[in-house]
Amino acid sequence: MIKVLVGSKNPVKINAAKTIFQRYFPDTKILCEGLHAPSGVADQPLGEADTLAGAENRVAYLKANHHADFYCAMEGGAAQFKYGAATFAFVVIANHQQSIVGRSCNLPLPNHIYTALEQGEELGHVMDRVFNTSNIKQQGGAIGLLTNNLATRESAYTQALTLAMAPFIHQELYNS
Repeated sequence: MIKVLVGSKNPVKINAAKTIFQRYFPDTKILCEGLHAPSGVADQPLGEADTLAGAENRVAYLKANHHADFYCAMEGGAAQFKYGAATFAFVVIANHQQSIVGRSCNLPLPNHIYTALEQGEELGHVMDRVFNTSNIKQQGGAIGLLTNNLATRESAYTQALTLAMAPFIHQELYNS
């Protein structure tokens, strides 16, 4: 059995982590549990540094307060890049030997939505208002809404976690 703790109670994040560990370890029972883990950053982090810090802080909290084989955190953020505003996520996967950082792709954001984030709103709340949805952050997220559900918040986390697992699966290549 592999015990995985996720630094959130959001079912989207828990499902993404469970999916990845089940794919990488298909013959092993995966116990995947979401726990509250403070990010130490704003509810809507802006910029890559704060977004990464949020994911790292969640994993550090889990490791300091709980025992598991793996610890995961996903932190969604947004930033204004030279090519425009976008939302993205950092993921951190750790065990007791190493901690690996991964990052999702960018989803371009309309300027008026990014402006609302700069004014202190959370992306999920802005999207709920714009699209007349309820609690979209625990569903398809902004990604689902803006791509007509061809991609979702969970699929973005799943891809980022899949890539971040490479050093755990091929330790001989990464530790040489």
